[in-house]
Amino acid sequence: MSSEREAEKAAFLASAGFGDARRAPFDGDASTRVFERLRLADGSTRFFMDQPPALESVVCPPGAGDAERMALGYNAAARLAGGSVAAFVTAAAWLRARGLSAPRIDAFDAELGLVVLEDLGDGLFASLIGAGQDERPLYEAAVDAQVVMQSEPPPAVLSHAGLSWPLLTYDTLALKVATDTFLEFWPPFAGLPPFGDAAVAEWDVLWAPVWVRGEAGAGVFTHRDFHARNLLWLPARTGAARVGMVDFQDALRAHPAWDLLHLLQDARRDVAPELEAAMLDRFLAARPELDRAAFLADYRALAASNAARILGRVFARQALLGRAQYEAYMPRTWRYLERNLQDPALLGLRAWFDRHVPPEARR
Repeated sequence: MSSEREAEKAAFLASAGFGDARRAPFDGDASTRVFERLRLADGSTRFFMDQPPALESVVCPPGAGDAERMALGYNAAARLAGGSVAAFVTAAAWLRARGLSAPRIDAFDAELGLVVLEDLGDGLFASLIGAGQDERPLYEAAVDAQVVMQSEPPPAVLSHAGLSWPLLTYDTLALKVATDTFLEFWPPFAGLPPFGDAAVAEWDVLWAPVWVRGEAGAGVFTHRDFHARNLLWLPARTGAARVGMVDFQDALRAHPAWDLLHLLQDARRDVAPELEAAMLDRFLAARPELDRAAFLADYRALAASNAARILGRVFARQALLGRAQYEAYMPRTWRYLERNLQDPALLGLRAWFDRHVPPEARR
């Protein structure tokens, strides 16, 4: 870290009343964010997030057309927030206003990319389940939290404390560019030749109805990365507020299946098919206005698209950058993809993978 950045951080903390806090590094993720845990004199703790804006590419301007988004880069095309503090702060405020447990924001400087936020503890769902805690009550509460998130139409713009952020739609282009990263990153990772023009053209034709259905159903607030490593158990709270949420800055207006498939087809931990089925039943019982057959068809199709995205953009890309730990998650994600492609409506996509990605290249 540069001395200039450290001086900015120290000045920000001092001005926000946290200058005397003890700072300790905290393990983050594969993003450009850096976290520290602050320990205050009264014994309480906070998190300190450092997201230098210059480290991310340009985000999607509201109203931008497809060509403009593609020219601006992946963040704009896929409608990612690019680490925006405005996105994080306004999404947190929207969730908290609905009684959900996003972190309270104690101080922020959107221009500098600095935030002090509530410490929701260390009770990650994934860690608790790994230590032997019964997973079913956690997943039930997480499904109930999704129902609350989806209980009212989201606004076009999120706003809080002078900040605003457009809540854009997870549209056909965003779904396409995300899924297409499989074409870009899987062949060099798996030692396959690049996919030919005919294979790519067929890919586009086969996936297009999935992406169109994803956009057509996009009507609810969506966390976008709702899984066991981004959820914290808060048993002292009640109802859906027992589910602490982080990493929601990329929130969009999306299909109601989107957060559910992230939770129940978790790329980083096994979710038993029986638990997945039970949670789908729980969700649909709470959303009786949804057509069950149509929803489940969309769930499987979008989950297949997401699995392809994860295999390409997240895992293969990271492995090519030398982060071999991501390879451990690949077999599970392939199992999800192959299971989703058993849907008769997706047999064309199943045949595409069988022709172009042999079993030995699925690892």
